[in-house]
Amino acid sequence: MAKELSEAELYTLPVTFMGVAHGRPGPGCRAAVLGIPFDCGIHPFRVGSRQGPHAVREASALIRRFNPTNADFDPVAALGLVDCGNVRLTPGRILDAYERIEQAVAKIVDAGAVPVTIGGDGSISVPILRAVARRHRDLVSLHIDSHTDAYPWDPAEKYTAAVQYTHAAEEKLIDASSSWHVGIHGTTFTQGVVPRAERLGYRVVSLDDLLRGGFAQRIAEFRDQARGRPVHLCFDMDVIDPSSAPGVASPTWGGLTSREAIDLVRTLTDLNIVAIDINTVSPPQDVNNMAAHLCAHITYETLVILARQLGLGN
Repeated sequence: MAKELSEAELYTLPVTFMGVAHGRPGPGCRAAVLGIPFDCGIHPFRVGSRQGPHAVREASALIRRFNPTNADFDPVAALGLVDCGNVRLTPGRILDAYERIEQAVAKIVDAGAVPVTIGGDGSISVPILRAVARRHRDLVSLHIDSHTDAYPWDPAEKYTAAVQYTHAAEEKLIDASSSWHVGIHGTTFTQGVVPRAERLGYRVVSLDDLLRGGFAQRIAEFRDQARGRPVHLCFDMDVIDPSSAPGVASPTWGGLTSREAIDLVRTLTDLNIVAIDINTVSPPQDVNNMAAHLCAHITYETLVILARQLGLGN
């Protein structure tokens, strides 16, 4: 009879982000990946962001850990990164899913690690912010997106991927007066979305303004405003042009190139980032996994920024 195999020899774990260990935050763990396979299922044209975490993890196998011209160190090892897996939920059961997401994120935050969440549509920011705001007072948000997601909500349909920043302001999860929406461009279903976001207190920086003013200058302004305060970084993949990221819920032409998106993330230095929230990859509409692969790389770039923020990288 052959030798009895151990569990490690007999079973394989689900794919993890960049091949990191599967587990929970513990001593020496400064950040943890969490997949949130959720979308509200009511997008008028595209449903599928619930499949995003799996696609991004699979594509992350193509990301190497060292970048000799920008970050010649291993941010995964520096952060003691682990992958917590996916939140167990049922898309469509919105309130139950939100409760589960909030609890899962809270476990990471309470362990002293930074949650690095991969969605999922943009609506997941509400339960993420609820969990993060409980631990981090005076929280501000830097929201990089084509859309403000601060539209009015309908009592008959309270939670969608267009109203999460309205809830964030109304629930006082963040200080809206010090939070920014960056990269806004493209068409909308509703008139007056920018003035509405501004009435909630947000600073809105259009993509035109961002490109004219320069990434470094605009982020320096945000840095001055947010100095010393905890920052929730939200990156919606639809801020990137569909030529580089076709598989998103709301593709919007005229967005950032892949190079510009990476350069923008690299300007996010000297911030106290306490949560990283990356969302809106929709695999059913993707082409050759382009959006998933680029999302994996954007996630890697945020890990580099986080490691440097914590003094763990060169």
